[in-house]
Amino acid sequence: MLKSLRFTSNIHQQTFYKDQIVHCEIIPSRPARYESPDKPLSSIIQKILESHRLYPLFSHQSQALNILHTGRNILVATSAASGKSMCFNLPVMQSILDDIQSCSLYLFPTKALAQDQLNKIRHLFSPTIIGPDEFDTYDGDTPNNIRPSIRKKARIILSNPDMLHTSILPNHSNWARFLRNLQFVVIDEAHFYRGVLGSHVALIIRRLRRLCKVYGANPQFVLCSATINNPSKHASNLTGLEFEVINNDGSPKGEKEFVFWNPPLEDTKKCMRRSANTESSLVTSLLVSNKIRTICFARTRRLSELIAKLIRERLSKTNKPFVSRVKTYRAGYMAEDRRKLERELACGALLAVVTTNALELGIDIGDLDATIMVGYPGTVSSTWQQSGRSGRREELSLSVLIGLDNPLDQYIMRHPEYFFSHSYENALLNWKNEHVLRSHLLCAAWEKPLFAAELEFFGETALDEISQLVEKGVMKKRHNLYCLSPALPQPAKEVSIRSASKDKFLLIDARNGKLIETLDTSHAFMQAHLGAIYLHQGESLHVKEFDLLGKVIYAEPRETTYYTEASDITDVRIVKALKSKQVGAFKVTLGEVGVNISIPSYKKKAHLSESIIGVESLDLPSLRYNTISLWFDLPTTPNTLDLLPFLGGLHAIEHASIGMLPLFAMCDRNDIGGISINCHPDTGKPQIFIYDAHPGGVGIAEKGYELIHELWKTTYSTIAECPCQDGCPSCIQSPKCGNNNIPLDKKSAQEIMKKLLQGEKSA
Repeated sequence: MLKSLRFTSNIHQQTFYKDQIVHCEIIPSRPARYESPDKPLSSIIQKILESHRLYPLFSHQSQALNILHTGRNILVATSAASGKSMCFNLPVMQSILDDIQSCSLYLFPTKALAQDQLNKIRHLFSPTIIGPDEFDTYDGDTPNNIRPSIRKKARIILSNPDMLHTSILPNHSNWARFLRNLQFVVIDEAHFYRGVLGSHVALIIRRLRRLCKVYGANPQFVLCSATINNPSKHASNLTGLEFEVINNDGSPKGEKEFVFWNPPLEDTKKCMRRSANTESSLVTSLLVSNKIRTICFARTRRLSELIAKLIRERLSKTNKPFVSRVKTYRAGYMAEDRRKLERELACGALLAVVTTNALELGIDIGDLDATIMVGYPGTVSSTWQQSGRSGRREELSLSVLIGLDNPLDQYIMRHPEYFFSHSYENALLNWKNEHVLRSHLLCAAWEKPLFAAELEFFGETALDEISQLVEKGVMKKRHNLYCLSPALPQPAKEVSIRSASKDKFLLIDARNGKLIETLDTSHAFMQAHLGAIYLHQGESLHVKEFDLLGKVIYAEPRETTYYTEASDITDVRIVKALKSKQVGAFKVTLGEVGVNISIPSYKKKAHLSESIIGVESLDLPSLRYNTISLWFDLPTTPNTLDLLPFLGGLHAIEHASIGMLPLFAMCDRNDIGGISINCHPDTGKPQIFIYDAHPGGVGIAEKGYELIHELWKTTYSTIAECPCQDGCPSCIQSPKCGNNNIPLDKKSAQEIMKKLLQGEKSA
């Protein structure tokens, strides 16, 4: 079907098609642009490239070689499948030919990416340039018995920030040879390192640079990224170094049909749409039945399992032989299961895979024809990255973006021109976050006592933070050295870099006592609480026991017609204001706040309709932390008779604003929290708070503060343009609302937003 005719020409014949296509953009093909590097490649390398039809080089690949040859650091920000790996593999291989001691470190956000790159090196450059025992992965899947040999012999280590943090840096004396001869550090998918993870990784890289200096090395850095709006600043924030940005993509691209697909309305008055999960299963099943190789992206692990289940159920009725050729892929699977799935994808044994953003990144999964995105991925950058996973053979490809029932998705569905004309977002991280910085100062001091002069690696606030650690007795000062207390265990083991919580819960199979997964506190409380239905590898697990003190969760398989969703209630108190400004007649403030979250209950929601079929209470302690928030004054209510509509208007604006903030900051809605109140105890005024949902903050609220007028305008458009009468999930309702979306008042919200934008205050 797709090979000869466009998707949009055929879909109208399907019985489930109800005019869901709201926009179709044809992305034209483009030819390749080739250039030769200023310094010719080694004849050995050039012959290898020619034999694999990888020569001549694309223009951006040659530009990368030219800049690296001058000793500068580079960030390559080009499209998916543009050959970014050659921008680091070629200079690394040249360094191996030129210097018998040369070593390089490759860092990837996932083990799958490291394995993928390992296979590329083996296929292209071994044993001609590098011996089979001179490169290997070094991560949590590496057997203990071969680790000493890798440390002793390897010239290229493929790892991840987690392993660098917990194993390589704390045991740097075992890596002295490698660190002493380190010439290149490669950080692939650098845009992935934002928010809490990015803040941690930025300090891990500073710890690495400090130890490299101790061993006499000064490696060059090569970063690869999807296109972002602040590539140079992001690279500098991540490493503490200056970078040259290469973003002029010279690779060829085939034509792409990009479809915006909005589920049909099932309740016109309430503006309730058919489930996007159902829509994705219908579209993917159709593509699979026509042997169109498809990747389907879902927002969460739970949804990826659910959608795959729906696809298989539909195929079992329409095309039974293809049921086994649809599988899920996500984090949490065992290493051997991930490798098997990757091989099945690459060789074409699978016709469709449903995944989280685990496969958004650059792992080679073969030539795919179509990409389905269930919900806007949250950023322009991630959407193009996911879309780019299909069309890797310069042929016609398809991307389908299915809108969810939330303000951000519906804004994109109504304003496709925003997506296709808007610049990319900023990648945000905050490596100066005091919670994160203190933990890595402890890690650095444990690795090797810190000289006062070395604090420059950790920024201007490092001295203040380390002084507080000394006052608490956690660290000691001896002359110009800062050392750890001998009683302190290795701190890196206590620092979780992928979540704000260091605590881990074990999810155990109640039938046999085997470990299923590990979860941080937030995920355990919200997704695996007592009574929860937790999805793992397509299997619904019912949580029957939740041991809070022992941090152990017991679950067993159970077939259900519903899934569970926790409800939360949030209280925010002002700690201190950091800065404020007038926007029209209204004051907007950025500051530190204390957040207290209680989780009193959870909902049972039907799989297909997503209607609430029950509510159960929970007994869990509150989650407490300090973070950064913006808050703003609002037009005051004229009299107490208008209090309920006014409260409903504030609540509606809070929901819609949180839903729209990801348009301006590279984040997920779950990275943002908020409350609205008619009289806050710390200000005595009506306020709306929008805060970073991570301790210490990661820069999201700060970006909202900076662009508050644009946020207000977009929020107003979202509310005013929605065709519903009284408010719906597409504009002012929130699935996260702890108050079950009560009260909400769409008309009042519009009136308040008009006054905000016009700079008026009511009497």
